[in-house]
Amino acid sequence: MSGLYIPLAGPDGSRTDHAENILAPNPGEMTLDGTNTWVFGAEDVIVIDPGPDDEAHLQRLVEHLGARRVRHILLTHGHHDHSGGARRLAELVKAPVRALDPRHRLGDEGLTDGDVFTVNDLDLRVYGTPGHSFDSLCFWLPDDSAMLTGDTVLGRGTTVIAPDGNLADYLRSLDRLRALAEELGAEALLPGHGPVLAHPIAALDGYLAHRRMRLDQIRAAKQAGAKTPREIVEIVYADVDESLWFAAEMSVQAQLDYLERL
Repeated sequence: MSGLYIPLAGPDGSRTDHAENILAPNPGEMTLDGTNTWVFGAEDVIVIDPGPDDEAHLQRLVEHLGARRVRHILLTHGHHDHSGGARRLAELVKAPVRALDPRHRLGDEGLTDGDVFTVNDLDLRVYGTPGHSFDSLCFWLPDDSAMLTGDTVLGRGTTVIAPDGNLADYLRSLDRLRALAEELGAEALLPGHGPVLAHPIAALDGYLAHRRMRLDQIRAAKQAGAKTPREIVEIVYADVDESLWFAAEMSVQAQLDYLERL
């Protein structure tokens, strides 16, 4: 069954046939409009990425769920803007938190590549996609032909490689998602921040092309004499608002580490 992508009234962005976004009120330079908290299922649901530890957001989420039962709380990764509210939500809805990183689990079971969850005859399949962070995961919703991507692919702009991430892993994950999008017939990417992307293969091709371009630009900047991440940012990211240069420096450092290992 193909997903139907419908703009919702108010701040919540988009939905598919079986997944809906409850937007957290944490907009910012790194979080875009805020963290997308995804609710997947029907009478029984899975909540993905509760967002920050914001009581108003979590209460609004619980109110929106109504009588529906939360079977699991899943984390795409452990960064605070996705995981901070997990413990409090678990208290409110009496559900376990499952994550790849044991530090973020509440309950006896973790979360890893190959896991499959079923609610109301709807499957959710887990794919390991490290890179943005060491513990990043993506979730395939076959009934919606949609891949939920966390911070591996964003609805706008490109992903920063965080200090706990790795560019080589990230490039392999993008290649994997590109192959999966074609193999599975993906019709949408549901990101952790920003709007739904309705053309997965084009979006992933764009991400891969962007990474190759940046690596070429960094090689050229080094050949021109730039030595530090800051000096490279001043050349390669000269057209980017300086308020975002701190994030650019993280990405440059990840790319320098990658190039040194080639």
